[in-house]
Amino acid sequence: MATCNPLPEGKTVFLAIYAAVVAGIIFSTLVILSSVYTSSPAASAGDGGNGKPLHLAGTSLFSSSSPPSTSTPPRSPIVTRTPRLKREPLDMFTRAIWDVPVDSKMPDLKSFLLTKEMVKHHAKDNIIIVTFGNYAFLDFVLNWVKHLTDLNIFNILVGAMDNKLLEALYWKGIPVFDMGSKMVTVDVGWGSAKFHKMGREKVLLINALLPFGYELLMCDTDMVWLKNPLPYFARFPEADMLTSSDQIRPTTTDDSLEVWQDVTTAYNIGIFHWRPTDAAKRLAKEWKDILLSDDQKWDQAGFNDLVRHVLGPSLEGESGIFYAYDGTLKLGLLPASIFCSGHTYFVQAMPQQLKLEPYAVHTTFQFAGSDGKRHRLREAMLFYDQPAYYDTPGGFLSFKPGIPKSLLLDGPHTLQSHFSLVNYQLRQIRTALAVACLLNRTLVMPRLWCRFERMWFGHPGILEGTLTKQPFVCPMDHLFEIHTMLHGLSEEEFGPQIHFREYSFLQNPSVPKHVKESLLNVQLCDAHSKGCNISDETTSRGFIQFPRNSTEQKYMQVFSQYKDIKVLHFSSMANAFQGFNDEAREVKFRNRVKRYVGLWCCVENRDPGHIYYDIYWDEKPEWKPEPPRTSQDDHPPWD
Repeated sequence: MATCNPLPEGKTVFLAIYAAVVAGIIFSTLVILSSVYTSSPAASAGDGGNGKPLHLAGTSLFSSSSPPSTSTPPRSPIVTRTPRLKREPLDMFTRAIWDVPVDSKMPDLKSFLLTKEMVKHHAKDNIIIVTFGNYAFLDFVLNWVKHLTDLNIFNILVGAMDNKLLEALYWKGIPVFDMGSKMVTVDVGWGSAKFHKMGREKVLLINALLPFGYELLMCDTDMVWLKNPLPYFARFPEADMLTSSDQIRPTTTDDSLEVWQDVTTAYNIGIFHWRPTDAAKRLAKEWKDILLSDDQKWDQAGFNDLVRHVLGPSLEGESGIFYAYDGTLKLGLLPASIFCSGHTYFVQAMPQQLKLEPYAVHTTFQFAGSDGKRHRLREAMLFYDQPAYYDTPGGFLSFKPGIPKSLLLDGPHTLQSHFSLVNYQLRQIRTALAVACLLNRTLVMPRLWCRFERMWFGHPGILEGTLTKQPFVCPMDHLFEIHTMLHGLSEEEFGPQIHFREYSFLQNPSVPKHVKESLLNVQLCDAHSKGCNISDETTSRGFIQFPRNSTEQKYMQVFSQYKDIKVLHFSSMANAFQGFNDEAREVKFRNRVKRYVGLWCCVENRDPGHIYYDIYWDEKPEWKPEPPRTSQDDHPPWD
């Protein structure tokens, strides 16, 4: 008897197989989707979305800081990540650093208020690293963050002193909070009323952060991290505070803390590590009270007044920690050999001389404001600029200075030998500036050599007890007024601005390969010598012969053929150019470059003791490196 089955037996088997296949497809899809979601940056909220370092392209630092539109999304850091299923989480602080928002609307400013919850989210191992600034220091802030994230350090926060900086950092994917400072957006300049306001805001910020219970590494934006410092700080768990200093003479030759009894300079608050102890909180509060009662008080001076009141004794053992602040604060001084100042790093090269690996450099001890700080970092290839900085439309011009050995090494180190060495270089740089101006190219400055260093006070040439070698590669701000070269000279009065780059520019990895490889070597020769001519044969081999003392017309005739070459490299600039044909242009050029050079300071026991550099020194047979004899004589050579 047949069974009561409406389907034939074959169809039953087919349906069973079909159902199993469909179920398998659905299950596999769910597994894949679950994997995609859990591997997205948003899912790593436990470590701030930074469980793994992101591969960051150099150009991404300076992508558009405006909100994205629906048609053209903003340029963002180039990262390798798994596609995510849903849009950014509602909490902006769960995004990875450099991961730009996808929303087109700026969140309410209230969501940027500093809270314990915000710090908790970004802290790691109970440590938070903080800097702050206004919009004028946006590039410094980005540079600071980039160096930290390159070290796989992500427990950072940036305080914005104005809304313009806050918005710029938000759209670049930087963890930012509103300090409520209502600060101006321009560079305030050292020592100004606004500068002192920034100092008070730092102290208010420290007082706001310490009660949250996290260790605080507070940094100025004009410093960079070269090595992860957190393991170093962990070596001194008993310290309430570790701070940098302006010490320029080494008190130790290894990576131990400074011998505090031998430190005679100020403690520098550009880098200092706080633990949320009762002693640290008391110091922060008293420091705040002092600054709020006197708006002319420099924050660092107030800090030193408090901390250095009754120093010692040392803690038991050999940690280097000692008592400060009336014996209530356990303090350690970070060694200036590896937590470097602008002097120990850029002038003395102390880490290299002591064969130590530096953790940080702070751009102190320089002479051109924030422009000088940028240039110092650029010379050391520690500053990330916009892509256009590394590939200008007009191309670049460089040259080999060819300094005679006698000027570098012969004879004693005196004012005369120092100025002879500098003046030789100034004369070639003067010509290079003229040629760069003529050909509308950006001049790559040569490496500068000095026998004496520049300071603010009288000294014997090199500060006693330091490791500065003679001669040494001196920062450009020792000889040139960088801020003047960049700003303030009108083209109507002084002719066109002459752009320049740091001496290390063409070695910088950020310079594109196509720029470095588009090179023409220009070998100067005697116009009457055999072979001093331009030929297709030599050009094809990457160099040309070019006559010394050439005219403006000769330059334009020859080098108009090489406008597409990115780099013209001259074998020398000695007697390379006769000068501009147009007298008015020549006068403007001279007036411009005269203002480019600065002064050397200072002869001991002389008032005034400084000596002005003169880029046209060779036109004054009676010129000597002497300080002004009277106050009436105390003016630069162009005045």
